[in-house]
Amino acid sequence: MAVVRTGTVSRAAETLNVTPPAISLQMRQLEDAAGMPLVERTDDGLRPTDGGREILTATTRIQAALFECGEALEALRGVDGGRVSVGIVSTAKYFAPRALAAFAKRHPNVEMRLQIGNREETILALRNYDLDFAIMGRPPNDFEVDNSVIGDHPHIIVAPPDHPLARRRRMTFADLAEETFLLREQGSGTRLLMQRLFSDAGLNPNLGMEIGSNETIKQAVMAGLGIALISAHTVSAEINDGRLIAFKVKGLPVVRRWFVVKRRQKRLLPAAKALWDFLATAGAEFLPGISTFATAAESVRRGKGKSAG
Repeated sequence: MAVVRTGTVSRAAETLNVTPPAISLQMRQLEDAAGMPLVERTDDGLRPTDGGREILTATTRIQAALFECGEALEALRGVDGGRVSVGIVSTAKYFAPRALAAFAKRHPNVEMRLQIGNREETILALRNYDLDFAIMGRPPNDFEVDNSVIGDHPHIIVAPPDHPLARRRRMTFADLAEETFLLREQGSGTRLLMQRLFSDAGLNPNLGMEIGSNETIKQAVMAGLGIALISAHTVSAEINDGRLIAFKVKGLPVVRRWFVVKRRQKRLLPAAKALWDFLATAGAEFLPGISTFATAAESVRRGKGKSAG
């Protein structure tokens, strides 16, 4: 692992506080045991072969198992603490930190490590056993997982309050076919949902800028650069105070769900199991409240009233 991470035998030796010949000897013995080369030289340094990647995958799982063993032994000794690694898809950052903070108040000795990324990045971390579990939308289906529902997750289309369609009380996806849609990056669950909705409607939306964060999408919509399909939980504040409106589109909101998800083979130790149970039973309490999915016209009036005041 050190050789692959650093790219050279000498830097791996420095990292591990041993001599380069000792590293070279261990590498030869490991390759003899595997019966094939495990690294190859490239312009960027030593890189794993297919066989090397298999060894690295096994090593990662071994390290995780040893860490779990240590945590389990601490739990058996009655230690009040432990560590939990939690993945959070970027859209969930609008409620997950508050839920985790509430848990931390109850269990101050539990150390939490958070990893925030898009859907693709979070699934990869789950697959590689880098996380105890993740807070995300639709669970992956290409490897076995366990999941528990946190609560509902509505998706809506938002626009600035002065949009020409703002006063329409009801519309269809076809009415929006000429609008410019801002979209998240490749690998985003929200982007996949938007593509599916328009595909099911037999439409090809006009795609505007690709934007890598919900915060930037909100600002771009408010600036008039386009409209966007987005998680209602990410725009609750802006809708409630009239800076954005939610279009009343037939078929919306699309209500998905938030889940806690883990690899089926991943054994949760006491701290992680306590946090899992807390999110499954109380996590819905921390979902953002949206006071209205009322007509866009009502949102416009509310926004004007605030600006006038």
